[in-house]
Amino acid sequence: MLTAGIGYDHSMAHAFIEDKELFPVLAPFNKGRLDRGLHQIYYEQCGRPNGKPVLFIHGGPGAGISPTHRRLFNPDRYHCVLFDQRGSGQSLPHGETAQNTTQDLIADIEVLRQQLGIEQWLLFGGSWGSTLALAYAIAHPERVSGLILRGIFLGTRTEVDWFLHDMGRFFPEAYDQFVSHLTVEERGDILLSYHEKLMDPQALVHQPAAERWASYETSCSTLRAGMRRVTGRSALSMARLEAHYFVNDCFMPNNHILQNIKVIRHLPAHIIQGRHDVICPPVSAHRLADAWGNRATLRMVDDAGHSTFENGIAHAQLACQTLQIPFRKTSQVINRGNAV
Repeated sequence: MLTAGIGYDHSMAHAFIEDKELFPVLAPFNKGRLDRGLHQIYYEQCGRPNGKPVLFIHGGPGAGISPTHRRLFNPDRYHCVLFDQRGSGQSLPHGETAQNTTQDLIADIEVLRQQLGIEQWLLFGGSWGSTLALAYAIAHPERVSGLILRGIFLGTRTEVDWFLHDMGRFFPEAYDQFVSHLTVEERGDILLSYHEKLMDPQALVHQPAAERWASYETSCSTLRAGMRRVTGRSALSMARLEAHYFVNDCFMPNNHILQNIKVIRHLPAHIIQGRHDVICPPVSAHRLADAWGNRATLRMVDDAGHSTFENGIAHAQLACQTLQIPFRKTSQVINRGNAV
């Protein structure tokens, strides 16, 4: 659910941040892979090696990172680390659900932190990325200097049910395309029916299902409606991994984040939420900010939906980075791992 921004449609540029307003195109100064047994986790580092460490956590699950995500961070200020979660982007094997749980992803982040010699980092996550950032912070609060979160998803069954059944009330055309891929009988349990198709080893079965799922989500991701088609590898990883996580309640106990918010309430948090985000409705952001207390700020962007690069959302994310959050310098270990 829950993309961290697959990119933005330049044909709708007036609704999105202008290219010139992002930081310049930036090549990573280091790339590598974490060997995690079955999974090889791709990561990259950009910006200033001795700058303020920030970890970008993408959405989905399964959406992956893109070069545009690097452009959200001031290269003169930040040491930015981006990585593709298990089964996503350039991590291998692509679309793999075995040994792929929230706890596995948390462990990957912690191993990456240790390998790069970073003592503490700022977490920057949107959508599912906000879920994983919160889950990691709860598990390792001493390793987090603060959080910038967008499009809040708390990983609850209620939110998943909204995505599968109620989001279509606002985007009925996209929902019709989504459910029409299933027979009338299969629509009795949309999640399990899609999960069965997405896990089928035959491409003729899983790929069309993946494209319907991913296209539905992407078509609902912005304030301005538009039927958008997502195809290929990115559709498969996003749809398959989202269904995998959803049928397993995101591998977290019920209401895990809000019940454990006391563990991280001392950390500063900046929460950015599109008022018209139908993928991750604003009520979750409101509940999170209310539970967090006076160390959290919530900015509701009235003219935005879910996408990372919608004008108001993007500007709010850029503005958050100028706020002062204390940090500890890295130990300057930046070249470990297997080069790619």
